[in-house]
Amino acid sequence: METEAVLEVSNKKGISGSTIKMIAIITMLIDHTAATILERMMSQNSFSGGEAGELLYTVYLVMRIIGRLGFPIFIFLLVEGLEHTHNRWKYLIRMVIFALVSEIPFDFAFNLSKAEIFSGEIIDFTYQNVFFTLSIGLLTIIGIQSVGRTQWKTVGKVFMNIGIALVGMAIAYFLRTDYGAIGVLAIVVMYLLRKNRMLASAITCVVLMFSSILEASAFLVLWPIGFYNGKRGWNLKWVFYIFYPAHLFVLWLICLAMGIA
Repeated sequence: METEAVLEVSNKKGISGSTIKMIAIITMLIDHTAATILERMMSQNSFSGGEAGELLYTVYLVMRIIGRLGFPIFIFLLVEGLEHTHNRWKYLIRMVIFALVSEIPFDFAFNLSKAEIFSGEIIDFTYQNVFFTLSIGLLTIIGIQSVGRTQWKTVGKVFMNIGIALVGMAIAYFLRTDYGAIGVLAIVVMYLLRKNRMLASAITCVVLMFSSILEASAFLVLWPIGFYNGKRGWNLKWVFYIFYPAHLFVLWLICLAMGIA
């Protein structure tokens, strides 16, 4: 995600937002490499058993566990981006645009077979990429943010926020986005507890564990987030936006070249 305004300069030692973003990108690449190349290799008869198969599965599992660090970091950066953006609606529109742009590479990498693609089927709506989850989550917390600026009584705000969160979760569930309703709930939790980064990150990881026990490894994100110094660091505004669809397409090309697409 992004921090569009230059964050307040601080002399506190630690790591910048760009460093945290790079950690997320690397762990995501590791995860998706396993989910595309290694998963396809394991489906081949030559890797279905024996020591080679066991070794491949172990490597696959380790890579998927490492990959669990990516999403909670992107949630953290999403909330940071909303907190510092000059225009939240422009931020949301950009997220939605890249969700749409990323869907074809995502479907190539995860949802469609070589035969389906070569027959002209280039998009599949059974499972949508994580940018849709992040977009829905961002829209949800924008709604919650707007409620917080009203003069309504606390009870009214609480019920309204619950309703907004449930609608966001329902949209993600019915659109079958990556991480689905749990992903949107995790984004809401991170936003509501944002004043305490460590607590917000820890509770977010607990929420994500409802989607898979492998998400327990996501607690390792407490280390980089705990050392976050509030600075933006390198100007990597467009890196993730471009890298996400690009790396998925490259991974699919590698599978195609290996004859496992």
